[in-house]
Amino acid sequence: MAAAFRIKHALKLGRSLSRALNRNLQEKIIQSQCQRLPVVYNVRHWSSQPEAQTTEYHNIIKDTEKATGECAKHEFQSETQMLLQIVAKSLYSDKEVFVRELVSNASDALEKLRYLRLSDNEVAQAAGDRSLEIHIGTDKQSRTLTIQDTGVGMTREELIANLGTIARSGSKAFLEKLKEEQNSSDTSKIIGQFGVGFYSAFMVADKVEVFTKSFARDAEGLCWISDGSGTFEISNADGVQPGTKIVIHLKPDSREFSDEYTINRIINKYSNFVGSPIFVNGKRTNTIQPLWMFDPKDVTSLQHAEFYRFVGNCIDSPRFVLHYSTDVPLTIKALLYFPEEKPGLFDLARDTTSGVSLYNRKILIKSKAENILPKWLRFIKGVVDSEDIPLNLSRELLQNSTLIGKLRTVLTARILKFLHERSMKQPEEYNEFYKTYGLFLKEGIVTSNDQSEKEDIGKLLRFESSAAAPGELVSLPQYCSRLAKDQKDVYYLSAPSRTLAEQSPYYESLKKRNIEVLFCYEPYDELVLIHLRQYKSNFLTSVEKEMRDDTEANKPENLGIINKDELDNLVNYMKKILDKKAYDVKMTNRLESHPCVVTVQDMASARHFIRIQSHQMNEEMRYSMLQPRFEINPNHPLIKKLCKLTTTDTELADRLIQQLFTGAMVGAGLIEDPRILLTPMNELLTLALQKY
Repeated sequence: MAAAFRIKHALKLGRSLSRALNRNLQEKIIQSQCQRLPVVYNVRHWSSQPEAQTTEYHNIIKDTEKATGECAKHEFQSETQMLLQIVAKSLYSDKEVFVRELVSNASDALEKLRYLRLSDNEVAQAAGDRSLEIHIGTDKQSRTLTIQDTGVGMTREELIANLGTIARSGSKAFLEKLKEEQNSSDTSKIIGQFGVGFYSAFMVADKVEVFTKSFARDAEGLCWISDGSGTFEISNADGVQPGTKIVIHLKPDSREFSDEYTINRIINKYSNFVGSPIFVNGKRTNTIQPLWMFDPKDVTSLQHAEFYRFVGNCIDSPRFVLHYSTDVPLTIKALLYFPEEKPGLFDLARDTTSGVSLYNRKILIKSKAENILPKWLRFIKGVVDSEDIPLNLSRELLQNSTLIGKLRTVLTARILKFLHERSMKQPEEYNEFYKTYGLFLKEGIVTSNDQSEKEDIGKLLRFESSAAAPGELVSLPQYCSRLAKDQKDVYYLSAPSRTLAEQSPYYESLKKRNIEVLFCYEPYDELVLIHLRQYKSNFLTSVEKEMRDDTEANKPENLGIINKDELDNLVNYMKKILDKKAYDVKMTNRLESHPCVVTVQDMASARHFIRIQSHQMNEEMRYSMLQPRFEINPNHPLIKKLCKLTTTDTELADRLIQQLFTGAMVGAGLIEDPRILLTPMNELLTLALQKY
């Protein structure tokens, strides 16, 4: 019966074994711990208020270990000695990461024991029900740092193998054996590479002592000692608790790592979300739970607000929360926050660091990771945890740029989808967000090289429209849904305000034909729409370009004029007066209340060029590059009067033509400083008054 029970139990465990080291079981274990321990947020990271809840003192570190008997001396392998120097002196960019590595190794040992308890009754009986914890002790006087876990511990053979050879990983060997037995490809549970991470301690240590005892019954206590010079000693030891205890004797220049505050800071930075409790000098330090590992339904808005303030180092609340998890095409768990407060002046700069930190199985890999999201999403704060990201030996650098690019693509697409959903479900809240952060979205269109991504961002843009009330914002999808049957383009007009847009000579004809026009009030909006080019199958076209390309408006039979000869003479006269300024002079029927207008090829690009390069060009160069076409309204009273002036008062006619042309150039935004009109205007008025 006992054998049958063991077989039945093994089969039952076998079905769940593929889940034993996967994310689901990991989440259950974490959440079960969270149910036993309330979520306590360490508010000192973002507030000057004292902690609302104190942690009960609990410390298992005792100086009961004592080496006994003879010491067996061992030499590191020759290649291991060279690697040891690399690990200890040049592999890591910051000495403090050795704490992260040792905590990760301790976490591995706890997870191994946790798994073995679940999968093997004999192990469960041998290991007992002791708590799985990590304890850290600091001693400034002795200049030591102690890290102790209650995990699987090591036998003598494991001690020699794992701590005698760099690049041999106890965790790795454990997983390989597990995969062979269970044919499971999900080995994401174990974090560290014990044989490498352990030796990072020699960056700061004169000597390292390791006391360890296997979880197995009647296991012997062992002591491992080395100064990292090339040899290590192993002896028996009394008073050793099951698990592993590492005592680091710090170098004089590394004494700061015997300070409790320093260790707490490092734990909170790198290892705050390790699944097992971490105690520093008897006080629980990793009190903040990894919310991104939880079911979104189980996280309250208050928890999100506090977690956002912790990871974002800010005092506001998140406007939107994206809690995202996927296994395809990459395994990703992300918790991203969209801030409520307005971005600061320095946040607008493109060299501002990202607000998203990269984790690998709850261990911080890079704070404010730059390549995880594109630059234009730098306002987002939060956490991204991916098990698929390959790291280099020191866990500090991301190795596979292709996978990083894929991660960035997946996250960007999900963020755009999320924002689009918010714009549909919460339009008022989204419009408030857009007013604050729309500039970043427009930057995304300008900087992206993917037309599909540009159009996804384009869905999120908002503009006022000639078909909507003032202040009401319209999206490109909304505009396209109202297109006339024969209309293929989306028309837009750049102007400083709605009043000036509606008074623009370029808008007159489209208004008369009842064609909707988007109004762009920011100077950079034109540049954004130039880069976007089209939305779906509809091209984005400025109204100035539409006017210039309308050849039907300039045909004589469509002008509806009677005094054609006089107007032809006026056109020829204007060409002489505007020589080297106007590339051409034509009549048009597209104007009603305005006497004239200037058009150039690709007006929006020309305006952008003028804004950034006008200081480097003289007047002749500007007109030569722009080649403006001067179009006049033959039915306007001013133009009719001008026909007569060319024969009766050429001086006044000449000044009036110059003034009309310069005014049209200013109105088109092709001359930035309108003060250029003042002196010629005063001279024109003076001359006109002298005639009467």
